Amino acid sequence: MQTQQRFDFEVIARWVSPGETVLDLGCGDGSLLAFLRDTRGVKGYGVEADPERVVACVRNDVNVLQIDMEKGLADFQNAQFDHVIMSLSLQAVHHTEKILDEMLRVGREAVVSFPNFGYWKHRQAILNGRMPVSESLPFEWYDTPNVRFFTIADFEALCEARGIRILERAAFDDDKPVIEEPNFLASMAMYRLAR
Repeated sequence: MQTQQRFDFEVIARWVSPGETVLDLGCGDGSLLAFLRDTRGVKGYGVEADPERVVACVRNDVNVLQIDMEKGLADFQNAQFDHVIMSLSLQAVHHTEKILDEMLRVGREAVVSFPNFGYWKHRQAILNGRMPVSESLPFEWYDTPNVRFFTIADFEALCEARGIRILERAAFDDDKPVIEEPNFLASMAMYRLAR
């Protein structure tokens, strides 16, 4: 089955060394893990709660476990994986701090990405009296799976408060890198994290 590739897969692949072990939380149809397996030779598992997405992972020949990650990652040992990844899912979890702690418990490093609510177009939508709808936030307020709306600055403050080291950050407006003023000009941010 053909898997869908997003531009951020290349960034994640640069942060993961060939042959490493990976746990992908909220893995969807397994596209990212399939990409990392095919390009970097990683070994790993996806974690997904949605039964239809679990079936899609199986079709994509991706190892997947049907687990509600909101309940923690107790089934995994400390430092079991080289990387634990949560790509464009952090904004959809209720227990953000717990998930980040668990990611850094079971993985040597964590990789997270999320839509930046501080993006200038999102701010403009709110100034115009509406909740933002964009490529990075594609849902209406009434049907969004997102439960957290936060900015790059918010996330970095959380990392500092929790003693999480930011090893690398990449910010983008669509698929174009943003270097200057990412909290204002980037629609999406990606981080490589460690303790």
